[in-house]
Amino acid sequence: MSNNHGYKLYQGNEACVEGALDAGMRFFAGYPITPSTEIAEISSQKLPKVGGKFIQMEDELSSMAAIIGGSLAGVKSMTATSGPGFSLMQENIGYASIAEVPCVVVDVQRGGPSTGMPTSPAQGDVMQAKWGTHGDHPAIALTPNSVQETYEYTIKAFNIAEKYRTPVILLMDETVGHMREKLKLKASSEIEVVERKKPSCSPKEYVAYRPDEDMIPPMASFGEGYRYHVTGLTHDETGFPTNSNEISGKLIHRIVDKVEKNIDDISFFEEYKMEDAEIVIVAFGGTSRAVKSAVDEMREKNIKVGMFRPITIWPFLEKQISKVADKAKEIYVAEMNLGQYFIEVDRIAGKKCHVNKINKVTGELFTPKEITDAVTGGRL
Repeated sequence: MSNNHGYKLYQGNEACVEGALDAGMRFFAGYPITPSTEIAEISSQKLPKVGGKFIQMEDELSSMAAIIGGSLAGVKSMTATSGPGFSLMQENIGYASIAEVPCVVVDVQRGGPSTGMPTSPAQGDVMQAKWGTHGDHPAIALTPNSVQETYEYTIKAFNIAEKYRTPVILLMDETVGHMREKLKLKASSEIEVVERKKPSCSPKEYVAYRPDEDMIPPMASFGEGYRYHVTGLTHDETGFPTNSNEISGKLIHRIVDKVEKNIDDISFFEEYKMEDAEIVIVAFGGTSRAVKSAVDEMREKNIKVGMFRPITIWPFLEKQISKVADKAKEIYVAEMNLGQYFIEVDRIAGKKCHVNKINKVTGELFTPKEITDAVTGGRL
């Protein structure tokens, strides 16, 4: 949050906090973990200055529980972590999903599994962001590739969470979290801030989980005079647990459909030199920066190559990937893991063209040469 709307030098994690504050975050609960710790540190410094609250919790499980409570009380809430902590948050991410509690979870990815490589970049949490908590549930994850995008997509993460009453994951990586670049902060008049839909009825008439036509129930805050029950069990429209198979099934379908059927509203991506591309490299986050340079180098050698960069990792951009495969002769998926996003790309594009992996799990960034060598067989 700043009164200086010119360019300034910011770290990615710092930009995340600025975006959260501009989106209206007023509560942060977390536990420090490399490479996300700066998000907690800066939040602890800045939140009290705008009337917000910061709490360092005893672990990541309780951090997730705390932001659920903060959101239920009507305050926009966020936590930040990395792989090991993200694992501990999964139980309560599921709770937030079924209880329809809007919140933002930042995962600055590092090498794994377990404690892995704390200071090294990785993209190994892609599938965990989708399937980390058990059962069928809505999953939204956004992946920026720059400091500027980190600021802007943190704001979008809050807006999506509030609009659809669901947790949203900002899936960063150590590269983006710790890099420093110029950032242009926006004036409040330039920022779209979405607030959760509130009930228009009296407290006596309020039915907590009765959805409107958009499948999203209005959300009263605790302390506003509206009484309702919140549970992680499947529940009826009053919020109380139910043993009805029919009601339980309708609930799960609704919380998934409210996201999946509005996918066009949350589909963000970049197409780079795709107009005549016969070879397409799919890449996201920090990896996409090396890929963009590689595309430029190969274009100079008259190789018709382009990059498709999903910013919305989940829900998966099936429609866009299918269109890419319609024109491409060959697709490569570059990622700092052993092929997690490749599985989804191959599921859709593999029916139309050959899909290849470019993987790296050494705790190092891709270089443009590694990308060009993978595509050209080292002939460039």
